[in-house]
Amino acid sequence: MAGPVVIWGAGAIGGTIGAFLRRAGHEVLFVDVVPEHVAAIRAGGLRIEGPVADFTIGGPAVLPQEVQGQHKLVILAVKAHHTEAATRAIAPHLAADGAVVSCQNGLNELTIAGIVGRERTIGAFVNFYADYMAPGHIAYAKRGAVVVGELDGSRTPRLEALHALLRDFDADAVLSDNVFGYLWGKAGYGAILKASALTNDTIADFIAAPARQVLIRRLVREILAVAAAEGVTPLGFDGFDPLAFMRGDEAAIAACMRRMEAFNRGSAKPRSGIWRDLAVRKRQTDVAAQLAPVRAAARGHGLATPIADELVRLVGEIEQGRRAIDEEAADRLSQVAARQ
Repeated sequence: MAGPVVIWGAGAIGGTIGAFLRRAGHEVLFVDVVPEHVAAIRAGGLRIEGPVADFTIGGPAVLPQEVQGQHKLVILAVKAHHTEAATRAIAPHLAADGAVVSCQNGLNELTIAGIVGRERTIGAFVNFYADYMAPGHIAYAKRGAVVVGELDGSRTPRLEALHALLRDFDADAVLSDNVFGYLWGKAGYGAILKASALTNDTIADFIAAPARQVLIRRLVREILAVAAAEGVTPLGFDGFDPLAFMRGDEAAIAACMRRMEAFNRGSAKPRSGIWRDLAVRKRQTDVAAQLAPVRAAARGHGLATPIADELVRLVGEIEQGRRAIDEEAADRLSQVAARQ
């Protein structure tokens, strides 16, 4: 591709992808809001550490206000609640025939497309496990699905070029004609991770806990009912089978739960990034932002989302210091689910 691949948000997701692309010989420009992180990357001190890979690399890195010129490919990897501000900052630097690729959690393509246009937006789905530990230090704990697709499902030269590029990050990256199927599937699976962050349990222990079985099933069904109303067929990945939940097939759900538990027990990242934001970094999560388009779509179809609504409320109370991370928080959510 002409010009550098711009990684806008060089944290857990963006920093990992950018480091692999840089190691593979691609021209990469890292953009991040943390000056110390930018300085570490500039100095060649971006460390990717963990069971998947262990190497140190660097490259050109700038703060957002230091970006110059226009670029054809921007991989956006900021938290969901920073999507609008980041996309507006990107817009003046995006070439007329360029594209923003949303390597984020959530349905952020909708926000991006509303700012730079659908024709300059490419969908992406990522499910690998990584954590930003400190400036210049990212832990890459486990590989996971990587998918790209045009919003209209078409197969284009730019999409094929992006797919080839991302295979230098993960050789199993997928080119899909239904990227929204993956994104809505992740919305269902991600709801489990969000709920698990109410406790100090690992993701695997939360999935396996007898007390959380009704909650998990009804929360996932609630989210996927919105996908169905939107006319989207959610797709599975990494052991998660959304259609089992939508059908209410208990045998298939039980098998899916066992696979998800095993997948997460095999990870060097035992808890979600949301839990880390709450418990370690003591900062706002993007739970509300990730669930906002799901809840808005539900309202448009006349659907209620009482479990998701309560989940957003409980996480907000933890963010504000008015509630602790503990079993009681998850019990409250379980009580709401039991009434549905």
